Amino acid sequence: MGSELGELAGDRRLLGRTSTAERVADILRTRIAEGFFPPGARLSEDAIGGALGVSRNTLREAFRLLTHERLLVHELNRGVFVRVLAVEDVEDIYRTRRLIECAVVRGLGEPPFPLDGLRLAVVGGERAAREENWPGVSTANIHFHRELVALARSARTDELMRGVLAELRLVFHVVDDPRGLHEPYLVRNREILEALEAGGRDDAERLLADYLDDSRARLVEVYAGLVADGDAAER
Repeated sequence: MGSELGELAGDRRLLGRTSTAERVADILRTRIAEGFFPPGARLSEDAIGGALGVSRNTLREAFRLLTHERLLVHELNRGVFVRVLAVEDVEDIYRTRRLIECAVVRGLGEPPFPLDGLRLAVVGGERAAREENWPGVSTANIHFHRELVALARSARTDELMRGVLAELRLVFHVVDDPRGLHEPYLVRNREILEALEAGGRDDAERLLADYLDDSRARLVEVYAGLVADGDAAER
């Protein structure tokens, strides 16, 4: 744990001169998304507060913010833990994604669309796959969906999607198979991009809806098996 906390201590510079709970929450959110704190991990107030150089009250407020975002859970007399999602949570995440992402594409208006960010995400994912950098493919895929939602030019929608994708990463860390999860969808990301480049908003929405339905079915199947195995091992 010492080396990990040493790495976390390097994040102090991100706090600047005004150490706020929101900035601490940003650091911890990023670390959770990266798998630095995996699902089920207990977060020590003393260790993390010492590494970041923040007060107990500031850290507790950051924990409260991330609990509200459903990334952490407080267990009475045990402490604060990174949340382990249920299968029903995964299904709900995908319902939410379908509502948000498809609505964004449907409401794009008239082409041409500002697709530079989407192109960079697609190219980045394809390059990472050629290098067999599967965590990089995973990150590029997350960027693809964030850039897609960013086409709505809505700060509120961006914030909502950020929370949804942060929760989804908790599932990815449990499955721990970035190649199996994301490689099959590189081609489909490219197809959605090309449909939008051609002005085919309806085609892009149809491709996206099918994509999300297939991804949900595959991820729920794999995750349900892992959760069941974990429950059996605890018993």
